[in-house]
Amino acid sequence: MQEDILQLEYSHLVLTQNFKYMKKSQIKNHSLFFGLVMMLIIAGCKKDFFNQAPQDAITVDNYYATADQVKNSTNALYNRVWFYWNNFASYAIGEIASGNGRTYASSVVSFVTLTATADNTEVINSWNGMYTIVAQSNALINTLPLKVPATVSRPVLNNALGEAHYMRGLAYFYLVRLFGNVPIVENSLELATDFKVNTNPVTDVYKFIINDLKFAEANCTVMKRSGNSIAQGHISSGSASAMLAKVYLNMQDYANARLYAEKVINSGEFKLYGIDVAGKTYHDLFLTTNNNNEESVVAMQWVGGAPYGSGNTLQSSFATNSLITGTGDGYGAMSITLDLLSAYDPADKRKHSTVMQKGDVYPELNIVGGGLTIPATWGFGNTGGGVKKYVVGTPADNGGKGAMQSTANNTYIQRYADVLLIEAEAVLGSSASTSDPAALVPFNKIRSRAGLQEKSAVTKLDILKERRLEFAIEFDYWFDLCRFDGFNVKTHPLARAIINAQDRGVTGLKLNLNSTDDMFLLPYPTIEVAANPKLKEAPVPYVFK
Repeated sequence: MQEDILQLEYSHLVLTQNFKYMKKSQIKNHSLFFGLVMMLIIAGCKKDFFNQAPQDAITVDNYYATADQVKNSTNALYNRVWFYWNNFASYAIGEIASGNGRTYASSVVSFVTLTATADNTEVINSWNGMYTIVAQSNALINTLPLKVPATVSRPVLNNALGEAHYMRGLAYFYLVRLFGNVPIVENSLELATDFKVNTNPVTDVYKFIINDLKFAEANCTVMKRSGNSIAQGHISSGSASAMLAKVYLNMQDYANARLYAEKVINSGEFKLYGIDVAGKTYHDLFLTTNNNNEESVVAMQWVGGAPYGSGNTLQSSFATNSLITGTGDGYGAMSITLDLLSAYDPADKRKHSTVMQKGDVYPELNIVGGGLTIPATWGFGNTGGGVKKYVVGTPADNGGKGAMQSTANNTYIQRYADVLLIEAEAVLGSSASTSDPAALVPFNKIRSRAGLQEKSAVTKLDILKERRLEFAIEFDYWFDLCRFDGFNVKTHPLARAIINAQDRGVTGLKLNLNSTDDMFLLPYPTIEVAANPKLKEAPVPYVFK
């Protein structure tokens, strides 16, 4: 999905207009919600807007003159606003903290031992990145109803609003799981004069998330996905239903998690590669040519070869050698832990698509050279496994698209496989195990695709392990561990036991943690607490409008 120039013009005009009355000192100090937004959007405008011919006729008041302009207004919600999460924070937290990934990189190495502080760059980027999404979503939610003329149909307007509500709800879903109590902000511009605000309790944040996602479900377009297309890169009503299932599962509201998972399954909107889509495999999910496929529920949309911040940077970090990328990057910043390597069954087909090891052959890499066989000399951080997932090769391997730190492959936020495993876990509920076909059928679909034997009964540990292997290097395992002991709890005995049993070291040198309960939430960034001391105060109930 290409970034839309007019959307960047709108973002620049709306935000700069509304910031005119702010004092320079306020703008400088108010990093919580606005500083990063302005930096990102203006950076985006420099190439795509300021290098264009003058367009003095475009103003905030007439920008939304057509249905296409309204439809395109949400494009930026899928791209640049996700950069600071996607770039490093996603795998530092989702994979390294969870015990799937190992690193020597100084910026993220503290996540190996779960000792990242409030001054850690990726803690700060997680906070700033998500509040950037909130601010951009709020700009659309609060502006579209005022500026869209009656000549644009109500369904077009409502769909755009639904996408913005979805993204805001999703950002808060990340925030509440990362930090716990956080401030709920519905109009970011109201903070321009008073940005010292209290946090709101976890339960209120979840209620806010559900409200946003239900709005999206009611207002976004209903789709029936087939093949892959740019149109399928946008959120649908079913995308919102799927995320509601995930949110309810996180809250241990198993009845609603099952209700929404079954709504998605019964709709037939999404399909499982290799099971419902013939000729496609798990491996195919992570090829650039299959962006926005039938299994993709929602994904970040990147532009190969675009300026830094608009292209996918994951390959730059994950690829073990520049021989793979052909663009000079490939830093091998994360390898696979010994613990994750040992978790795979030898028959599991997903391992080859997720983990890169000596002697492995990848025909889709170095296509002009007949494929890539991984050399015996590659060290993979002394664990024996490098990352394959999100490593897509040279620009030539991807239809000419790509550059250093800028590939075109999407980053999944949710896949249909997640919905199937949510269904299985929701049916299990609080029981020790289940042999209910309503749980086994979706669970075994995932195992069948992986080439594994079906199970006749499943436990929560079975599902947790299956989720770990299915979504390894998709930044979800940490969140699964955090919810494993229950919703909104302060103690994590089961998750701690899993983490403490992991070997996070390297070949010949074990590393086992003695984790503590306070490691399961990130600290508020020091810079934010300094600007807003109320973050440290007791949360205040949110007044819902």
